[in-house]
Amino acid sequence: MRVIAGFFKGKKILEPKDANTRPLKDLTKESIFNIIQHSNKFEIDLKKSNILDLFSGVGSFGIECLSRGAKNVIFVENYNKVLRILRKNLINLKTVENYQIIESDINKTNIFSILNKKFNIIFLDPPYKDKNLENLLNDIYKSKILFKKSVVIIHRHKNEKDDFPKQYKIIDEKKYGISKIIFLSILD
Repeated sequence: MRVIAGFFKGKKILEPKDANTRPLKDLTKESIFNIIQHSNKFEIDLKKSNILDLFSGVGSFGIECLSRGAKNVIFVENYNKVLRILRKNLINLKTVENYQIIESDINKTNIFSILNKKFNIIFLDPPYKDKNLENLLNDIYKSKILFKKSVVIIHRHKNEKDDFPKQYKIIDEKKYGISKIIFLSILD
C-alpha cells in the first residue's frame, strides 16, 4: 500500500499482517479522491478541509489527505497493534504537525463531545460486521460537527444493507471488488 498523490506520493504505508484490519486498497482510495476532487456533486477544497478519519486503522485515508494538502486530519482508532503502525506511518512520512491521533472506541465513547471543530470530510471505515452505523451517523449529526456542504464517506462490504438516518441523503455509491463506498451529505 502506498500514498497515491501529493507531497508523500509513492511512500509506502505499513500495514498489519493479520486479518483483523482491511486497509483501503489503492484503487479504491484513488477513486474516492477522484470523485471528491473532480465531481460536480461536491464543493470540497481539500486544502482548506478538516478531515475526521474514524476507525482510521493504519491511516491510509487520512495520510492521503495530508499528502494532498488537507488543513487538518484527526485519526480515531482503538486497536493497539494498529495504533502503533499508524504512529509509525506518520513518523516515517515525516508529516507536518497538522494531525492528531485519538485513541478511542467510537462505539463506546461519545468522541464527538471532545472535538472542538467542524469537519468538511468524515471518513468512516468501520469493521464490516459493525451494526452500529446508523447510531454513529445520528451521533455525528447531533454533535453538529459537519459544515453545511460536508461529505461523509463510508467504506462497507458491497453486500451490507445499511439504514441511514433521515437527516442524510446518498449522493453517490460505488462498488470496488468486495467493497462499496457511499457518499452522504446532510439535508438542509
